[in-house]
Amino acid sequence: IPNQPIDLVLEQGIWNMCSERQSTHDRLCGQADEMGYFEQVSVRVARGLMPTSLVLTLLGLVVAALGVRCWQKEPRHVLAGVAGLMLLLSGLLSLVPASWYTHDLWALPAAADSTLVVGYSLVLSYLGSCLEILGGLSLTLSFHHCCKQ
Repeated sequence: IPNQPIDLVLEQGIWNMCSERQSTHDRLCGQADEMGYFEQVSVRVARGLMPTSLVLTLLGLVVAALGVRCWQKEPRHVLAGVAGLMLLLSGLLSLVPASWYTHDLWALPAAADSTLVVGYSLVLSYLGSCLEILGGLSLTLSFHHCCKQ
């Protein structure tokens, strides 16, 4: 960030903005949004879709636990398939804002001549979303057993 100490990092997330001095690890969160960062459409969409995805993931895991009960003789294939659809949708609900945010990253408000880098939370969002989509797809294959009968 120009006109600031060389080790100052400003972290912009979807809920909070923090500044940190890397040499001393002094971290100050709750920074004022002077550039209108939180008003950007991609940030507002992420604020809505990410918690929705988390709630849907929780519900999908509960339904999956009821459908894929390993301690009973036969799993409930319909419930497992529904859980798979819920997890698939949840993964998509978190992948969309991560992708949109990444697409708009260079257009988001930042100090002039500052260096922008992608943070770990965005990388983990991609990874988690893709793994959740794969898990949802694998559980959705449970519907195959219903069609055979």
